[in-house]
Amino acid sequence: MNHSLVTEGLSKVFRLFLQGDVRIPVLDNVDFSVAPGECVALTGPSGAGKSTLMRCLYGNYGAGAGRILIRHRGAMVDLAAADPRLVREIRQETLGYVSQFLRVIPRIGARDIVAEPLRARGVPAEAAQARASELLTRLNLPARLHNLPPATFSGGEQQRINLARGFAADYPVLLLDEPTASLDPVNRQVVVALMAEAKARGAALIGIFHDTEIRDQVADRLFEVLPIQDAA
Repeated sequence: MNHSLVTEGLSKVFRLFLQGDVRIPVLDNVDFSVAPGECVALTGPSGAGKSTLMRCLYGNYGAGAGRILIRHRGAMVDLAAADPRLVREIRQETLGYVSQFLRVIPRIGARDIVAEPLRARGVPAEAAQARASELLTRLNLPARLHNLPPATFSGGEQQRINLARGFAADYPVLLLDEPTASLDPVNRQVVVALMAEAKARGAALIGIFHDTEIRDQVADRLFEVLPIQDAA
């Protein structure tokens, strides 16, 4: 199958150097894949390693062992072994990530935050701003807030900015960590529609959804992340 992302034997161990070099294994030999146009939901109990797996897939956490293969510029590239320059390139062109919380940038307005991934690709400012405004409006963020820095926005408003930013650039692979956690029912359905449109254009989606109703609407299949027994 022509996969967009594959992990092979992915493992992750955290080392606590200040506590006698205690080692805490979190992921062990994870084999996982997602195809274009597919949404895979990560499931498993709290503490099993779902968020750790997502952060490994994005390159925020280094893999202790194994490979993370992502289709980039037509070839499968091992993100786990990529140098920082290549990781930045993959994030700019191929791999998007919607986290639970917006990293607020001081004095930068909401529209500019959403438009930034497009500007980084060389999209003209006017077109990037128009796309940002379109998504913010679709996610029901009032126009009077579009130019304001979101530091004082509510959690739901900040999450909508995060979502608009994640969907702005049409990434081939998109990671979504609790994308509807702070949203009202109307905006949850907007996100469902945005995900359906992304799948229709061939994007591969990987998500964590504690809202099982939303998960059942968007996920094509589930992948259970199992806790490592007797971890110490």
